[in-house]
Amino acid sequence: MSAVLERNPVTLPTRTHLDWLEAEAIYILREVAGQCETPVLLFSGGKDSAVLLRLAEKAFRPGRFPFPLMHVDTGHNFPEVTDFRDRRAAELGERLIVRSVEDSIRRGSVRLKEGQSRNAAQSVTLLEAISEFSFDAAIGGARRDEEKARAKERVFSFRDEFGQWDPRNQRPELWNLYNARVHPGEHVRVFPISNWTELDIWQYIAREKLELPSIYYAHRRPIVRRRGLLAPVTALTPARAGEQVEEVSVRFRTVGDVTCTCPVESVAADARQIILETVTATLTERGATRMDDQTSEASMERRKKEGYF
Repeated sequence: MSAVLERNPVTLPTRTHLDWLEAEAIYILREVAGQCETPVLLFSGGKDSAVLLRLAEKAFRPGRFPFPLMHVDTGHNFPEVTDFRDRRAAELGERLIVRSVEDSIRRGSVRLKEGQSRNAAQSVTLLEAISEFSFDAAIGGARRDEEKARAKERVFSFRDEFGQWDPRNQRPELWNLYNARVHPGEHVRVFPISNWTELDIWQYIAREKLELPSIYYAHRRPIVRRRGLLAPVTALTPARAGEQVEEVSVRFRTVGDVTCTCPVESVAADARQIILETVTATLTERGATRMDDQTSEASMERRKKEGYF
């Protein structure tokens, strides 16, 4: 027998770190499908949720997804992103639910001061949608490397009947054993790519040849320099008195509400070039691009305790 093995050695397939991350995420998605009655996958059209869609395809195709897609729309999103969101859902033939912060404002459940960003108000609209459809699990593309509060979160993050997150009241996840059991009114937020980094995401996008909204790649755009960030000049975010408008080659590392999401200077026109930039980046994508996370170090954690994703 040993002589046979020497002549015909067994060669195991080589697995990259992306293969392991992909396998873990697919396992988590299937755990959600197996344990939860009414899950939903949050799809904004951003790069992380585009990766989640590809993972869901690998987990469940050729069948339909065992959950609908949902986006909480602030009404102040970049049109390139919402157009991509609608087209991608149609291409997959999956149901897309859109719930709007604007509707929450009309109902009176959200009240904003003049000029205040709608980003944090998504918490209210999201919780209203979870209650409306009785979702017991909401799958999203948050990652631990994004921000300090994200790093505290479990893969299956328990939320109480008020949709709130208590970092001291979370379930152990030893040996990749996940517990999605909840009482009526409670739910879990599930993060299949929690262990991925921004670099992993872009390497996966390059490997899978995933399409993304065009603003993720270098393009010229009017900006003003504000609080160390490049604030885009748009109809919603005009330049302030005394600010100098420049046209700069930029790309977005993350996309969200126009009023608080900033690009970075870049000439990277494809995923490979972005990977090279990401390797040398010294700031996280949220730290380099999100105005709403600069108010204090506890901004994200406070919003998450109130129901933010």
